[in-house]
This record gives sequence, structure tokens and C-alpha cells, in this order.
Amino acid sequence: MNVVGFAGYSGAGKTTLVEQLIPALRLLGQRVSVVKHAHHKFDIDHAGKDTYRHREAGAFEVVAASSKRLALIREFEREGELKVHQLIAELWDGVDWVLVEGFKDSDLLKIEVWRAASGKPVRYPDDDFIVAIATDDPSALPVPTARPVLDLNDADALARWLMDNRRRFEYDSALYR
Repeated sequence: MNVVGFAGYSGAGKTTLVEQLIPALRLLGQRVSVVKHAHHKFDIDHAGKDTYRHREAGAFEVVAASSKRLALIREFEREGELKVHQLIAELWDGVDWVLVEGFKDSDLLKIEVWRAASGKPVRYPDDDFIVAIATDDPSALPVPTARPVLDLNDADALARWLMDNRRRFEYDSALYR
């Protein structure tokens, strides 16, 4: 399995890029999973649904499954941030790529997503895990870099770049047990 992170400030286009990369990698014959960092109080379950009722009754975990999909909802008794490696360990083994959105401070190899118009600083000068920059305006990068600079608006080219460099993104889960 290959793992690559996408880091950048809110509004930079991480979600849109990941959303476009999924079908681009699928067209190249790749199976793709996503790990997304969410805000503290997100919920995928809603009042009135059976799974919600089970969770509200005190279940630690609720698994809902059909012939087409599986969802696991786990309640934590104490708040605490999971490490990205713990979340990757939850994924199915038969996936080719895991695209990780968020977790900007992780020790995963990452592509920084940066838009000049955002007015936000770049992260790549201070983060050795950033291996490339995806931007809409390479000429506006405020710090020169030898890292590859990729077109934020060309998911097909980015998918090909990932495939050409896939050995670099091979994930060894034994390192994180």
C-alpha cells in the first residue's frame, strides 16, 4: 500500500484535489482509500436511525453492513486524538493508495496544497515530510524550492506523478506498531 498526505490551510483545495484524484487513480487501475481528519464534533449518524439509537443506548461500537457497504461508528469514553497510523491500520489490506487529508503535522510524506490568493504562508520550508507542492500559481511561491511543483488543477497529471513515484510512498505498517 502507498500512503500520501495532503496538507494545507483551510480553503486551499485539499478536499477538491483528493476528490479529483480518486477517479484519476481509479482510471489507472488503482484502489483508493481516504483518511480524513475531522473536527471534534462531526457525526455521520442521525437521530432516529437504528445505529444512532444503539449508540445513544451506550454501545461502544456499532457496525452497520450491507452487501454494498460497511460503516463502523466507535465512541470514545475519553477525548483523545488518534494518530494517523492508527487510522491507516483500520483500513482494508487490498488497497493500492491511501490519500490522507489533514494531519498536517504527521510524519507521512505529504504534498502541500497552497493557493497564492489565500494569503496563507507556505509550510514546505519547515516540514521535511513535504515532498511536493500542488499550487495554482507556481510563480507566486514565496520560497524557492527544489521539490516538484505540481498543477493543483490537473488531478490526472498529479495521479501520474504519484504512480511514477509510488515506490517513494510505500507504507511499512511494521514501523508504526
